[in-house]
Amino acid sequence: MSDIPEPQPVDPALVKYLRALVTVLAVTMIAGFIVIVVLFVTKFSAVFQPELPDKITLPDGATATAFTQGGDWYAIVTSDDQILIYDRADATLRKTIRLSD
Repeated sequence: MSDIPEPQPVDPALVKYLRALVTVLAVTMIAGFIVIVVLFVTKFSAVFQPELPDKITLPDGATATAFTQGGDWYAIVTSDDQILIYDRADATLRKTIRLSD
């Protein structure tokens, strides 16, 4: 005598129904992931962009090689080894620092 129960027959309609549910769930999860990625890109891309001045007037003959900024100032490093520090509010030259060897 065997104690193993006989397997119950599987209803094909139930299998189709479950397959449809799993497919709908997968599509919903993929669409939700795409929506989240799009929201992150559109909302956070503007946050990480620095506020740059509209126009920077350099002294005659000066060529900018680097730019950096702080809270209320920004600085330009020129090719002739000077650092020009400007006020952010009115774009006036605050200080000139000459780099020496």
